[in-house]
Amino acid sequence: MQRIGSGPKLHVSADGAGALGRTGPRLVVAVAEAIGLTSAYSTVLRPLRPRGTGHAPGRKATDLAVILADGEETITDLAVLRDQGKVFGPVASTPTAWRLLTYVDERVLHRLRSARAQAQEVA
Repeated sequence: MQRIGSGPKLHVSADGAGALGRTGPRLVVAVAEAIGLTSAYSTVLRPLRPRGTGHAPGRKATDLAVILADGEETITDLAVLRDQGKVFGPVASTPTAWRLLTYVDERVLHRLRSARAQAQEVA
């Protein structure tokens, strides 16, 4: 099996060990990484991480998209992913996610949409 993405490696078994009730969001993360969406978002949002520290901004943006795709409604719902660290890896705090959203203006939003369109072409 080829590993895709930067999240924790998951093992599939039929014995019920480590069972997960919500694997859909993890698959969305894996697809976003496989088609280059997360890295494209990181390129657009690079100014948010000038020294390469903290959470990758593309991953923060992907995590926000994942909670929306999963039916969550508020930014605080990132806790749903954060509480499952073995499945999703490190997830940004709510204040960190707010900083990302504060940074996004019309110019950045246009670049994010372009990055998404390129990833859709790959998909």
